Amino acid sequence: MDVGIVSYGAYVPRYRITPAEIGRIWGIDGDAMGKGLLIHMKSVPSPDEDVITIATEAARNMMSRCDVDPHDIGAIYVGSESHPYAVKPSGTVVAEAICATPNLTAADLEFACKAGTAGIQMCMGLVGSGMIKYGVAIGADTSQGAPGDALEYSASAGGAAYLIGSGNVIARINKTLSFTTDTPDFWRREGSPYPSHGGRFTGEPAYFKHIGSAAKMLFSEMGTGPKDYAHAVFHQPNGKFPTRIAKELGFSDVQIKHGLLTPYIGNTYSGAVPLGLASVLDNAKPGERIFVVAYGSGAGSDAFDITVTDDILRYNRQAAPTVADRLKDTVQLDYGRYAKFKGKILMGGI
Repeated sequence: MDVGIVSYGAYVPRYRITPAEIGRIWGIDGDAMGKGLLIHMKSVPSPDEDVITIATEAARNMMSRCDVDPHDIGAIYVGSESHPYAVKPSGTVVAEAICATPNLTAADLEFACKAGTAGIQMCMGLVGSGMIKYGVAIGADTSQGAPGDALEYSASAGGAAYLIGSGNVIARINKTLSFTTDTPDFWRREGSPYPSHGGRFTGEPAYFKHIGSAAKMLFSEMGTGPKDYAHAVFHQPNGKFPTRIAKELGFSDVQIKHGLLTPYIGNTYSGAVPLGLASVLDNAKPGERIFVVAYGSGAGSDAFDITVTDDILRYNRQAAPTVADRLKDTVQLDYGRYAKFKGKILMGGI
């Protein structure tokens, strides 16, 4: 049974802040920091936005682009590391918001920045086995960065939703595999508002080892190389890491162009690869192959070999805003409003 992407939708908050504005507050050359990370600005959620609202918006966009009956959805998985509730699922709210039947399974997933792609793999298994007709996998985050920490220059917000099925597939998933180890490069303890990280350790042996290993395993399994793919999407905690791993694996700047969003919206964590793939699908043509490798700290990588089908020509992309549309709709913030929006300044009376 062919299993793949039937529809997708994306959402990025409209608010933005630049590294220069963040650095201004901390007495740091923010422009230099931004150039080093290859980040020009990052998205910021408004005070009334969280993972549930972002996931719901992405899922509604996904459903508006296809004629699938929401009652045929048998599973919903929301992957994030910033769910608004410690005990209360995000997925149940999303299910009701898109009018899915109660006859489904739902769960919230967490594996740092690859929880969304893990959800895609789970939906693939359920659809491929015949247990469900359609499954929804969402990767979304309102990521955290402590004031003054390096993460504050990149941690942002956004997400994308994918409808996985076996009929009217616009992008067939030919193969997926994962590479996973116990590598503690990034963590956040229960009750802690901000994560901790291992600095340079997050690159080696974390990010580059896992993405490189998963990518090479997929090349070996499929008998392919970089030249066999029109597009490539890699996890992007900044603009520097995915650009480097792409070159190390043999991909060109043209191949990663559409999927590289971090320079314009920052690191959306669980939303990073799903959003990058959504941007690629916004521009993809029938027959093009897409190489995708996600990464989650802790640590693991999910890799995908995807082929765009002829059904993409009949797919109603314009029924919802594209990723490019989201990048154009922006409002710049100063640090004061940003800190208020992110809850770093608590407002109250005497």
